[in-house]
Amino acid sequence: MTDAPRLSVVIPAFNEAESLPQLHAEVLAAMQTLGVTYEILYVDDGSRDGTDKVIEKLCASAPNVRGILLQRNLGKSAALATGFKAVRGSLVCTMDADLQDDPAELPRMFEALDGGLDLVSGWKVKRLDPISKTLPSKLFNAVTSMVAGVRLHDFNCGFKLYRREVVDSIELYGELHRFMPALAHWRGFRVGEIGVHHRARVFGKSKFGASRFVNGFLDLLTAAFISTSALKPLHVFGRIGLLFLTTGFGLALWFVAQWIHGDPLRVRPLMLGGAACVLLGIQFILMGLLGEMIAHLSARADYPVRRRFNLDA
Repeated sequence: MTDAPRLSVVIPAFNEAESLPQLHAEVLAAMQTLGVTYEILYVDDGSRDGTDKVIEKLCASAPNVRGILLQRNLGKSAALATGFKAVRGSLVCTMDADLQDDPAELPRMFEALDGGLDLVSGWKVKRLDPISKTLPSKLFNAVTSMVAGVRLHDFNCGFKLYRREVVDSIELYGELHRFMPALAHWRGFRVGEIGVHHRARVFGKSKFGASRFVNGFLDLLTAAFISTSALKPLHVFGRIGLLFLTTGFGLALWFVAQWIHGDPLRVRPLMLGGAACVLLGIQFILMGLLGEMIAHLSARADYPVRRRFNLDA
């Protein structure tokens, strides 16, 4: 392979065969304007409409166009995580494959990054989506801003520009791609946004239903939990467990002291409560240990890949 490029463009795609050729041409035009070395990495998230064939054709056109075909549909976070592990550039751009993001905005995003930011997120100022998507999105972004402690209008915009250190430091799974700005902010990176041109969908239909907003709030709790817990489940569950254990053992010692002073032992509700506290404490500590094992194994997990194009073995 040639020397590492400055910019890696990661484009996850799910059933976007019709959009990709036009998007590819627009990305190439944006790269000419920027004048930087680059690579384009397409990640097919288990499409069934021939997207894989389109990616294979695009990869055959130039060695700096690369592709990864996931074995099955695993979701956008999985596709991005797989792409982030394969990028070689010092800067990483992500955009959706549905032509709603405009690659011509990239020079403005570069300017914002050069202004001292580590992550520049797009803000669809004039969003060309139905009200059934825009209204819940506004509520979602307001709540996320409040919880995250960083004020952004559009956390879920797929058009973003990162310094490589940001994507290397965050493990994506589930639906956490929606909270990349929050996760980066919690890790101490400088996060900002700029207004970008948003376009109406031309081909296909949206892959996300109303359930994503409910799932989004649950994922926000997950993101806040793993970040404020410093990714240490045992620190959270262990503290709760120790509180229960201390309470239970304290009650047990009190009954022992009563017995030493001549008060006969007999089953009382408080004694049963103390025993329950001990059992709960042990269970919480075990939950923390299991969480540590899961976190350790998940951090090393790779998603199943069916085929790669123009990537090192």
